[in-house]
Amino acid sequence: MTDDLPAGPAPEPAPRGLDELRGLSAPRRLIVDDHMFTAVGLPGTFRLQLFTAPGARPVAVATQIAGTEGMALMNGVERFAGAVWEQHCPAEDQPPVWVERQLWPERSPKKPRFRRVVFAEADRYRPRGPRWSVITHVQLQDLVGAPVATDRGAGYVPRPKEPEPQMVFEEFAVARLARPRPFREPVCMPAGVSWWRRWVRQVLPRRSARTCCWYHGGDWHTVNAMALQVLERARVQSVDPDDMEEFATVHAAAAGATRWQTEALATLFNTADAIQPASEVGYINGQHRSQAMLEAGVRRTVVLHHVYET
Repeated sequence: MTDDLPAGPAPEPAPRGLDELRGLSAPRRLIVDDHMFTAVGLPGTFRLQLFTAPGARPVAVATQIAGTEGMALMNGVERFAGAVWEQHCPAEDQPPVWVERQLWPERSPKKPRFRRVVFAEADRYRPRGPRWSVITHVQLQDLVGAPVATDRGAGYVPRPKEPEPQMVFEEFAVARLARPRPFREPVCMPAGVSWWRRWVRQVLPRRSARTCCWYHGGDWHTVNAMALQVLERARVQSVDPDDMEEFATVHAAAAGATRWQTEALATLFNTADAIQPASEVGYINGQHRSQAMLEAGVRRTVVLHHVYET
């Protein structure tokens, strides 16, 4: 925070269900419907619906197509919310009530849903500490007192097509993954996994689940054993990378996997959500799952590489 900016307000309280939403509800009016919202320095676009009313906090609804618009809503939520705050409601002491909706490909088992994001604290135009909770379409419309669109909008302009890389899923040694720097779970993932700790866990692995977050919620050893089986069978059957997530989900069902194991396995073969190492920045995607695997002492996993023809 720079010296010329005023101190931020007290931390916003965590959601308290319907009572908390009712306290924020007001008959608002849609004043912005920007189908291609972007901001300088932010490599991402989304549809912005902004609802306002005198004496009530603005409500911003961000809708984005996964994997096609640059920085994902979850990864850029602080910067996106800060940009909307600064551009459209700069006089407000708090960021707008933030709701996001990620749209997934038709064949993905993930279903689009609205999620409200509450920030733990916020300096001027710089919200921090996001926490997500599901909000239904009905609850959202009750919150804003007006209809809320669920689609991307007719004004969506796809990015110009770049040369298509070949997507390749490969087996990878977990111990070789770059040191993660998680930024969403500060309590249970404070500072990545040091090199000496990851080698200790290779000798003394952990399999027990924890209740702190989804990433620690199951046995990554079992999930990755299934992942390697899926990879081997997919190669024999020449499964297309875009079909790998569905192929893995079918395998999980046949193996009697739990719901968490099925979800975790599916993320490893989702072309928009797979673990993607990058030598320049460490990770394109997958830091939290990588950290959880390193902490558990998992030895082999599956990662996604994009290979360009030369």
